[in-house]
Amino acid sequence: MTVILEARNLNKRFGGNEAVKEVSFTVNAGECVVLAGDNGAGKSTVIKMISGVYDPTGGEVAFQGKRLTGQTPNAIRAAGIETIYQDLALADNLDAGLNLYLGRESTKRILGIPFIARREMRETAKDVLKGLGIVIPDPSSPVRDLSGGQRQAIAIARAIHWKAKLVIMDEPTAALGVPEQREVMALIERLKSQGVGIILISHNLPDIFAAGDRIIVLARGVVAGERRPTETNDEEVVRMMMGAML
Repeated sequence: MTVILEARNLNKRFGGNEAVKEVSFTVNAGECVVLAGDNGAGKSTVIKMISGVYDPTGGEVAFQGKRLTGQTPNAIRAAGIETIYQDLALADNLDAGLNLYLGRESTKRILGIPFIARREMRETAKDVLKGLGIVIPDPSSPVRDLSGGQRQAIAIARAIHWKAKLVIMDEPTAALGVPEQREVMALIERLKSQGVGIILISHNLPDIFAAGDRIIVLARGVVAGERRPTETNDEEVVRMMMGAML
């Protein structure tokens, strides 16, 4: 498998608090790596260093062989890394197409005057969603009228439309019902089949074992262990999350 992301000895200090200490891991194309851990374990700090929100105090991140550390979030997105946070960053009053292009709206000129190309964006959104096996009955509906699973699907489709090679997903099934959780898990499998690497942040054991090809457990800011789902069980992962094996 092809390694697309390398996190090397990441450290992050906030004043006197060392939130992350010597965290290293890789992600391959078409692989889902789960960062598991309880609240305060350092998961969010790690992904913010990867996405450019935080500069590491020490260590570095490389993507497709190129050093990312020190680049802006926009530059990192342009390189092919998209992060989907729990709030999804969707505009509830806009439809799927406009959310797909949010901040990068497509325009056309009529008599030299630029207009937002709403129809073209909706058609593109429909094609992108169809390619992921997602059906939105009315693509012109505002996303506030959609289910939690459909909203998550639109956020994922946006990442794929902008050519993401690595998608970071922060607790994607939080507050979803069981059928919607299954839809999101199916979407993750489709992304993997397309060669997209995934970092899944979760402390939900069913999600961890359903989606992960590798599980990296963080506890108190350090890597407490790394396992393949077939090599471990709920009990061991929980003990690692609690720091019992450090």
